[in-house]
Parts: sequence; structure tokens; C-alpha cells
Amino acid sequence: MSPSVPLQEMIRAIRSARTQCEERGVIQRECAAIRAQFRQTDNGGRSHNLAKLLYVHMLGYPAHFGQMECVRMIASPRYSEKRVGYLGAMMLLDEKQDASLLITNSIKNDLSHSNQYVQSLALCTLACMGSAEMCRDLAPEIDRLLRSSNSYIKKKAALCAVHIVRKVHDLGELFVPSARSLLSEKNHGVLHGAVVLITELCERSPETLERFRKVSGVPIRWFCGNAGVVTVGVLCALQTVPDLVQIMKGLVISGYSPDHDVAGVSDPFLQVRILRLLRILGRNNEAASDAMNDLLAQVATNTDSTKTVGNAVLYETVLTVLDIKSESGLRVLAVNILGRFLLNNDRNIRYIAMTSLQKIVSTDHNAVQRHRGTIVDCLKDQDASVKRRALELSLALVSASNIRSMMKELLIFLSSCPPELRAQAASGIFNAAERVGQF
Repeated sequence: MSPSVPLQEMIRAIRSARTQCEERGVIQRECAAIRAQFRQTDNGGRSHNLAKLLYVHMLGYPAHFGQMECVRMIASPRYSEKRVGYLGAMMLLDEKQDASLLITNSIKNDLSHSNQYVQSLALCTLACMGSAEMCRDLAPEIDRLLRSSNSYIKKKAALCAVHIVRKVHDLGELFVPSARSLLSEKNHGVLHGAVVLITELCERSPETLERFRKVSGVPIRWFCGNAGVVTVGVLCALQTVPDLVQIMKGLVISGYSPDHDVAGVSDPFLQVRILRLLRILGRNNEAASDAMNDLLAQVATNTDSTKTVGNAVLYETVLTVLDIKSESGLRVLAVNILGRFLLNNDRNIRYIAMTSLQKIVSTDHNAVQRHRGTIVDCLKDQDASVKRRALELSLALVSASNIRSMMKELLIFLSSCPPELRAQAASGIFNAAERVGQF
């Protein structure tokens, strides 16, 4: 094999190898040729050779000798070489290697590049393998790009900021103003990145969570004689939740959009992210919960449950309703949705429905009791995991008013259940009878 064979020819030669030994021979010869060409100062096929080396790395063979070549190609002014160099850095480098520190200055320069695609390469690489030191050095640049007028850059900068917050928690405070301002964007990619970033910020810091619950301040002014108008305080207003509610309503009631429609649901990925963030903001907060109750009812009643995509949105809606301080009627609606899930042909959906019902059976016992018949029918399911969940939930539903009928069903199940469930079923029946007998 000559040193300058194209990538496609090398792949063909590797795939045509009849034995593992023959494949290793092809790889070793090609790697030797690539290593020799890396040593040449004037090498016009650098990106071509590195691309071949990355394929070798994907097959599981050592390719660490290409790390410095990645560093050199990232510093190249040519986009074609930068692209392969950054791809190589993401695959061959990680934060534990000293070579990763050598690209920090190149990334910083490319973040200010006039070409948005070069900026994108730098953002993706930092988000993929940026160390804590790199994140500290480049965080101000990312915050600057979050304020860019280019939506393509803003959405990538938002996800890069997520990586920085995960690596260095203290830097989260830097991104709070920018993250909040991104919610006014119309681009779905930017909105998705903003919601993910705000979610990460709120999960990392209780103080930041409170700031997003009460994010904007309205100055309270008072006229004081000769002193004129004096600011005496700041009235905090809940702004993030209403903005998220407005975005979500737009998604729910919007018509068909070919750019965002998935099986009849408008951008379900963004909907799921917004619902998760609303769940965090509304948890243990009465005002935030009240602001989203109407929206959750609208999503629960208007989302198509015949498609998997719609079920994903409905499931996140149910989790949000059950986790915030929602109205009693809304909680019953959420339980009824889980009840419909129990009738679904997909066993995964039935399983997650019973898992969710198990968590709330103590707080919403009466609402869950309405679906007792469906739950008992799941004891006959062929799937072992579904059957186990149905057993646990059935035992939790035993009460003084239904003990005769429930015990009859449970004893029938005990007589025919798999051996691995027999001990759990017998002890559960005994404990349930003892628990009811105490009342």
C-alpha cells in the first residue's frame, strides 16, 4: 500500500482483510506511512492523513501520535485543516492530557473569528473536551458570544456554557443575565440551548434558582420633599415562568411547521425541556406553580396520545404536575393520563406509568384507586418487570374497602406467578392484610 492512498481505499483494504492478523498488518503499514508524513515540514496532505488516522482510532487502534498534529492543524488558517484538526482534538485529546492546554489560545482566537463556522468549531471543541482551566480562561468569550446577533452562534454558545457550568460551578453566575435574555429569541435552537442552560444553572445553585423565579426588579420610587424622587426598594416580579409559559403555549397551539413538526407535535424536544425547567421552578413554590397550572392543563388535554412523541410530552407534563404545588383537579387529570398509559400496547409505557403511580399512591390514593382494575389486569402481563411493578402497586392499593376483592386477585396471582415473584407476593399479601387489620 503506498503512503498516499485515499481514505476510501484504505477503508476498502481494511474491510477486505480476511483475518484479524491481516487487518493489523494493513493498519500498521498505514500508520507507519502516516507517522512518516507527519514528520515532514512541508506536507500538503495533513488533513488527509489525520482523517485516515481518526478512522484507525475509531477501529480501536492506538492513534495518540496524532495529537500534536491536531494542535498544528487547529492553528492553521485554512478552514479545511481546522475542521479536521478540531475533530481530531475532540477524539484524541481529553482534559487530562497536557496537549489539550496547547489549543486554548487557538480556541480563543477562533472564538473571535469572522467566519461563523470557525467559531462553531471552537465552541464544539470546548464544549466537548474543555478542562476546568480552559473553561475559566474562555468563559468571558462564551458570555460575549451569548450576546451575539447570530442565532447559529448563540445556540452553540449556550450549550458550551452548559459544559462550563458543569465543570466550574462558580462560573454559573457569569451566564445568568445572558441566559435570561435568550428566552426572548424566536429561533428554536437558541431557545432549546437557553432552557438547557437555565435548567443547569438552577440545579447547581439554590440562589440562582430563586433569581430565575424572581428575575427582574421593578424599582419602587417615592417622592420625598426637597430630595425629589428617591428609590426606596425593588419589587421583584416573577418573569421567567410567564415567559416559558408563553413559549410553550405558542408550541401547543401553533399550526403545522415543517421545520419543527415531529409526528404532528410541534418541536417536542423543546416542549420536554421547557416542562422539565417548569418543574424545577414550580417545586415548593406556590406563585410559580399557580402561573403554570393553566398551561399544564392545556398541554395535558391538547396533546395527541396516539403517537410516541405525544406520550413523551404527556409524561413530562404528568411529572411536572405531580412535582409542583398544582391544583387537585390537575393532579387527578395527571393520574388519569397515567391510567391511559396502562392501556397502551407498549410495555415500556405501561412500566413507567406504574412506576409513577407507585410514587404518588400514598398522596393521591383515591385518584389511583380509580384505575385499580387496569392495574390488577397488568398482573397477567407476560413481561416480568411489568408484572413486578403491577404486584407492588396492587399491594399498595389494598384497603379496608376492597380487601376482599383485592386479596382474591392477589391469591390467584400467587398460585400462578413465576418462582422469582412468589416470595415477594406472599410476604406482600401478609403485610397488606396485617396493615388493613390494624384499622
